[in-house]
Parts: sequence; C-alpha cells; structure tokens
Amino acid sequence: MRFLPVNRNALMVELADLDDTLALLASLQRTPVHGVQELVPAARTILVYFRASATTAAQVVTEIASRKLDARAERSDVLVEIPVYYNGEDLADVAQILGISQEEVIARHTGSEYTVAFTGFAPGFGYLSGGDPIFNVPRRSSPRTKVPAGSVALAGTFSAVYPQASPGGWQLLGVTETPMWDLSRPLPALLQPGYRVRFVDAAKLPAAAETTAPKAAEKPASSASAHALLVRATGLLTVFQDTGRHGQAGQGVSASGAMDQVALKTANRLVGNASHVAALETVGGGLQLRSRGDNVVAVTGADAPITITTADGQRWNAARYAPIPMADGDTLAIGQPAAGARCYVAVRGGFDVTPILDSCATDTLANVGPAPLKAGDVLGVHRAAGQIVGDTAMPPDDLPTLENDVVLDIEFGPRTDWFMPEAVELLCAQRWQVTPQSNRVGLRIAGEVPLTRTITAELPSEGTPLGALQVPANGQPVLFLADHPLTGGYPVIACVAPHHLDRAGQIPVGAWLRFNPIRRFSELTPAASVPNA
Repeated sequence: MRFLPVNRNALMVELADLDDTLALLASLQRTPVHGVQELVPAARTILVYFRASATTAAQVVTEIASRKLDARAERSDVLVEIPVYYNGEDLADVAQILGISQEEVIARHTGSEYTVAFTGFAPGFGYLSGGDPIFNVPRRSSPRTKVPAGSVALAGTFSAVYPQASPGGWQLLGVTETPMWDLSRPLPALLQPGYRVRFVDAAKLPAAAETTAPKAAEKPASSASAHALLVRATGLLTVFQDTGRHGQAGQGVSASGAMDQVALKTANRLVGNASHVAALETVGGGLQLRSRGDNVVAVTGADAPITITTADGQRWNAARYAPIPMADGDTLAIGQPAAGARCYVAVRGGFDVTPILDSCATDTLANVGPAPLKAGDVLGVHRAAGQIVGDTAMPPDDLPTLENDVVLDIEFGPRTDWFMPEAVELLCAQRWQVTPQSNRVGLRIAGEVPLTRTITAELPSEGTPLGALQVPANGQPVLFLADHPLTGGYPVIACVAPHHLDRAGQIPVGAWLRFNPIRRFSELTPAASVPNA
C-alpha cells in the first residue's frame, strides 16, 4: 500500500490492483476505522475522508496499514440483467482492436457475469469488473462531447452504462432502455457495489409489448401558500442549496451543497433557521423576489447592492448580513456584486422545497435536486414557529475581486509526483486567470505556461475531492468545486486547503489566482503521516 496526502480531512490509499482495492474496501466496511466518514473506491485507490476532530492522518494510516488483503470481497446475491441493443458506434472498432468479429464481441460481452466494483463519474454510473478477459480496450483518443443516456461501453478492463447524456471517451457497444438512475426507486441507482450484472442481447429477446411508464406524482405547487416569495427574475443562475447531500458516494452522488457554506449558515442564523436549511444561491446580479404576505429574509455572501421596492413604488437600500422585513408586495432585488460572486437568500421558516436523497441541494452536473429557478416560480415559505431572528453579522472583508490577486492556500498531493519539479514550482510561481468556462463544477484556470508531467501514462479513475486541482492533458488546471464528479481520470497536483474552499466559491470569472503552498508533497507513513510545510 501507498498512502498519499490529499488535505487535512482526507488521504488516498493506493493498491496494486482492483482485487486488493476491493479486499481493503470490504475490510474497512466490515470493521470501520474510528473517525472515518466516507470511502470512495476506484480502480486501484480508495479516497478516505475522516474527521480531523476525531482522529489524525497518522492514526488512520496506521490502522489501514495493518489490514490484511487476503480476504476477497463477497459478491452479492443480486443479479441484474440488462438487455442491450448492440448497435454502438464503436462496435466495429472494438472488434478490430481485439481481432475478432462483431458477432463474437457480442457473444463474449453477454457470455460472462460482471461485478459492480465501484461507482462514480455520474449518479448510477457503475464500473463493472470481470467479464471475458479479452476485453481490455483503450479509451477513444478523442472523447465525445455527448454520449447518449443508456449507452453500454468499454474502457480498459471495465464495462459500464451511461446513466445520462454526458461527455465521455469510452468505446460504445450499444444501448439499453433500462434506466440506471431513477429517483422513484428506494435505491435510485440500479447498480450498487457488489451487485452481479449480466448483459443480454436484446435482439434475441421476444418482442415486448410497448408500455408507458407511469409518471411519478408531482408535489402540488405551493402557489396557494399565504406566505411565499414570487420569482420575478433569476439573474444568471439561482438554485436551492443547503449544506449538501453527504453519504451517497455508493450511488455515485457527490455532496454538492452551497459553494460558500459559511455564508449559507449565516443567512439562516440571521432569520432564525437551523444552519442546514435550504436557501437560494444566486450568481452575479439580477435576482428579484416579490413577497406574498409578510416575510423576513437575509442576504449574505457577495458584496452586492440590495434594494427593496414597495407595491406603491417606494424604494430604499437594504443591508447585507442583517434581517430584512418584507411586507406583502415588497420586491427584493440584488445587483451586480462589487466583490465575490454568489449571494445567499434565506427566509424565516425556510422554503417549502422537497428534499431529494435527504438534501435540497441542486447538483448541476449530476442533475440531482430541485430545478434551477425560473421567472414566475412561486416559492412557498414555512411558517416560523418561535424562531428568534438574529442580529446583524459582520460581512467578510476579504471577498475576491477582479482588481487584486486572489490567494488560495494549497496542500500538495495526491499526484504531485506525476509532474515535473519545475511544474510543481510553476503552479505557485505564476498567476492563473479564471476563464468564462467556469461554473459550480469547477473553475477552469489558464496560465501563461502550462504544467508538464513526468508520468504521461493514463491514470486509472480515482476519487477526486472538493478543492482538487486536476490537470488535464493541456496542462491548464481545473479547480473542482461543489458539483465536481466523484472520480476523475486526470492527476491531481494539489488541493485547496479546506479553510479556503468558501473563498474559492466566491471567485468571479476573470479574477487572477495565486497559490500558496502550506504543505509540500510527501508520502504518508504510519510513523510520520503529517509532513511539514
């Protein structure tokens, strides 16, 4: 085993192969390590998240290093059969790569059982191991910008089914109509780690009668609520966010949640809500909300002007980081921020929004959670039951701006040793600009000189933490933010320190970044697991 640093709340265990990875995963699930919160297994690694208040990296490493890998993971009794129409665009190419006919590719793909080794990339995306040993094919040299939902594909020694339309570089064999992800099921992900899977040639099945699946019952609109906020304009993007959707890694779902967690919690405190209650997160200016009935709101986060306009046209400025009473017919408007990027709007009592997987967070990459707001939406408000509205709070005085370089502390790892020493120094020596392609998934940043790698081989998919600086082939990093995928196939040179993640979530497009290293890269050992800065 190798133990690689990630950040003060996480480390990565690297193993020899998938069998060892699954054996260690089974051991850690059977006998959990004290303080460990979540495990993200991948092809040859396990990303281990732990509570720094409950344990240390040294203790976690010592405990994991003592585990034996001789016991193999048990296969589930659950067998999932997936009918496939083998008409994929890459079927002929795969046959040519393997030196067999297309008919034999289909026969071999349907002739063996697979096991769901781990999940990631997207909700319901299961990496299927096993099957015929002949299947070991490279990814496409040029990934597709959009792979259709239901596509059955190969990459390396793995098979998989794309749960939703997304970019992808796997070789496409065919398509299935069986949904991999369905929120109406008790377990939305059809494929759970350990499940057995068998592909079936749909062309050989009896023709099934066409049926129309019943639609899930929708919650009635809350427009009849006596207290509500009516959306008059949304700005660039306004979504519901809370503290996140934790503990769903087994279904391929990341936590998501507010980009600036402190701002979210402060907004809730100011209106007397529990800190985890869902609020609105809006990017830039342009959000307008009209009050139905009397409400109390608070706006935190970016330094943006706030105005209140009454039903009869009177207008005044309202304060950030303070409770704002709104009478029936009042309209709140948020202008363009002078500093920061995102504002949070909490309402006393909380919004009447239905949680999905125990959270109201909107994950824009995974398409999990409430839809982004649109003009005309009516947002019902729960009535407060004795909550105490807070006093004013101090707004942050160091929000990112376009005028000054934004400095983020970073911790090197887990794949720093994949890069040239000059590239490691260059990451912190030069300025990086946030490009317009940035969003809640990540900040795409560009520097004058790209980062170069020592190891140019393809990296097997592995867990990617919040704040990871992943470096694709072009050498221009991507800083993963709240809606990042659970796993990725490019090396992570460093991670933003947890105490600067909220700051990263407030960086506007066009800003210039600098990275300040607070910990250099060094493999972790049971004896010395926290290298000096």
